[in-house]
Amino acid sequence: MNHTIPVVPLRGLVILPGELLHFDAGREKSVSALQAAIQLQDGMIFLSSQHDARKNEVGVEDIFGVGTLCKIRQVLCLPGDSVRVLVEGVSRARLKELLSAEPYFIARVEELADSEYDENTAEALRRRLKKTFKEYAQYSMKYTADIIETIEAKAGHGEYADAIANSVMNKTEDRQRILEELNPVERLKAVLKHVSGEIEIQKIDRRISQEVKKQVDKNQRDFYLREQMKAIRKELSDNDESEADAYRARMEKKEFPAPVRTRLEKEIDRLAEMPGGSHEAPSMRNYIECMLDLPWTERTEDDLNIENARRILNENHFGMEKVKDRIIEHIAVSRLTGELNGQIICFAGPPGVGKTSICESIAAALGRKFVRMSLGGIRDEAELRGHRRTYIGAMPGRVIAAMRQAGTVNPVILFDEIDKLASDYHGDPASAMLEVLDSAQNFAFRDHFLELPYDLSKVMFITTANSKENIPRPLLDRMEVIDVPSYLETEKLEIAKRHLIPKQMRKHGIKKSMLTVPENVVSEMIRGYTAEAGVRELERTAASICRKAACEIGSGKEHVRMSKQKLYEYLGQPKYTQNLAERADAVGMANGLAWTSVGGTTLEVEAQVLKGSGQVQITGKLGEVMQESARAALTFIRAHADTLGIEQDFLSHNDIHVHVPEGAVPKDGPSAGVTMMTAMTSALTGIPVKAGVGMTGEITLRGRVLPIGGLREKLLAAVRAGMHTVIVPLENRKDMEEVPAEVKEKLRIVYASEAFTVLKTALSHMPAHTPRKHLNVTEVKSEGAHAMQ
Repeated sequence: MNHTIPVVPLRGLVILPGELLHFDAGREKSVSALQAAIQLQDGMIFLSSQHDARKNEVGVEDIFGVGTLCKIRQVLCLPGDSVRVLVEGVSRARLKELLSAEPYFIARVEELADSEYDENTAEALRRRLKKTFKEYAQYSMKYTADIIETIEAKAGHGEYADAIANSVMNKTEDRQRILEELNPVERLKAVLKHVSGEIEIQKIDRRISQEVKKQVDKNQRDFYLREQMKAIRKELSDNDESEADAYRARMEKKEFPAPVRTRLEKEIDRLAEMPGGSHEAPSMRNYIECMLDLPWTERTEDDLNIENARRILNENHFGMEKVKDRIIEHIAVSRLTGELNGQIICFAGPPGVGKTSICESIAAALGRKFVRMSLGGIRDEAELRGHRRTYIGAMPGRVIAAMRQAGTVNPVILFDEIDKLASDYHGDPASAMLEVLDSAQNFAFRDHFLELPYDLSKVMFITTANSKENIPRPLLDRMEVIDVPSYLETEKLEIAKRHLIPKQMRKHGIKKSMLTVPENVVSEMIRGYTAEAGVRELERTAASICRKAACEIGSGKEHVRMSKQKLYEYLGQPKYTQNLAERADAVGMANGLAWTSVGGTTLEVEAQVLKGSGQVQITGKLGEVMQESARAALTFIRAHADTLGIEQDFLSHNDIHVHVPEGAVPKDGPSAGVTMMTAMTSALTGIPVKAGVGMTGEITLRGRVLPIGGLREKLLAAVRAGMHTVIVPLENRKDMEEVPAEVKEKLRIVYASEAFTVLKTALSHMPAHTPRKHLNVTEVKSEGAHAMQ
């Protein structure tokens, strides 16, 4: 039988036939549907549950197709335009077609009757269910005799199953499954299975309750007996070993400073007298075990053999001469003084240059234990200093935990990524590190958990950082900073041949006889597929080649010899092919050099002159300092407009737009001043900038070129980008000692102390109006492959 009636979606409710149910309706469509059902449909309405009870706005696809045809018995208006409804389930029904969605759902529904079934099977299931339900009623204690009698009075088998399901089932999915089942026999089976499961749950619940009660009684009994045992032991002087006795035995086998031994004996005595169920016992055990595990006098003998140390460092790392020399110096001084005092060293450099890995080699060279501790993201002081024992779950800080792990008083401890320490309302962990890394204080480091001074003076602390600028000054002042520079291409070539490729071949199960990678292929890997200060990307590239080669070897090939063509087949076309030396000269575009925490990089600056009213626009997500440099450069150009052959009032009828590409990347710093000055001069004069020329330097209003930092990294970036000439401030000439000779050979270095030197070198020609005093710049110096003519 079909009905055309209003529809109300229900959230988290399923009504079964024969059930009386109250529910509140607050959605406008639901209230309208209920009112229409009372007025037009003689109180009949179709109710179906939503698939997702959290959705507020629903369509017909969001509700179950099978619901319940219900009779509205009572409607009560509530404050806030909502109503409370009492309905009675009449029969199952299926939603056939949605006729209207506004102002409420109206649908054609088909009333569903029970399917045919075997009467004998149904009767047997009903008797079994009746017995099981009575057993369930005894466990649940919420069913009276009247309720049970009312349920058993249901004549039909399907009605009987629905009545028990109404009483027992609470989950929406279980009730919906019963509602959609039209066969009374299957319905009886499903309800029987559910009730049987509920009985098992009730049994487990009762058993747990009894066990808890027994445990409480047992704890009281144990406490009483323990107190009795204490009295008996006191009378009999019983010496049987207890937990406290085991701790005392461990303590006797180890040497402790006198204050530590006194404190430890006191804590063990307290534990022995404490009831076993005391909430303080676990914390006290942790404290005692921590004190017993910590090294107080244990130490390893230092290996002061200089040649052995140099051999270990050279075997594991190529280059890094500054780091190796510092460790050799440390060992040499120790041989003369007879003791190896704790040192605090910071390796600062871009990612992937081997800062972390060489620390392990240093520990091996000294014959010491090595512990690495990552500080990245630590924002709570208690992570380093520990928690006070008043807190539940208190534990020592990471410094003490590292000493516990090392097992000696003189390990090498690495604090990795010290520049990534954070701070918030929990405290400032960088301030907590001051005591650890100060040799005048760390002989009596106090951890909140230990509550005793601990000597860290014999530890060799090494820290690593990508950027010294992110380390607080007081912390930086306590460390000896050693800069670990970017690798040259020749260094990367040796590292790949000696370490990276053999390591990846071992990792992928490839023997030396199976794969050959010639030197020219390794060079192409470096130039075409990596652009980094370190070698991590190069190692990933080597791993990719090994995987491809493993596939060929696994297919039956005995030996793979790499060539450039095969490299392109494995890795695709080179990612990095830009060569600025081959690019055409351009007006309004200059090449700058920048330093970042991951090494040096090139920085293009574009300038464009437009007809306008004198507006100056600076874009590219530039910081305040960089924007001020652009304004200073523009002021210099305006002050020397006649000299440069530019109209004196050029800004009155022109707009200037300066842009630095890669606009999503923040940029700041004064060293792009000369680059922006050159780009704007080129745009205003129409004279192209030489493509293969790079530059760096701060500019002043009077055109002076001031020194910058990170020169070595910037020159390496210039070489990677294919530049042939680089302009640097004259005052940076002293820094050229740190630049490798092979970089100087590939670049023509021009030193500039004022802006006209930069323009004379960077522009294809100087403006015709420029006086000769600016063309004959005496302080321009050159180094490298090409002398300046």
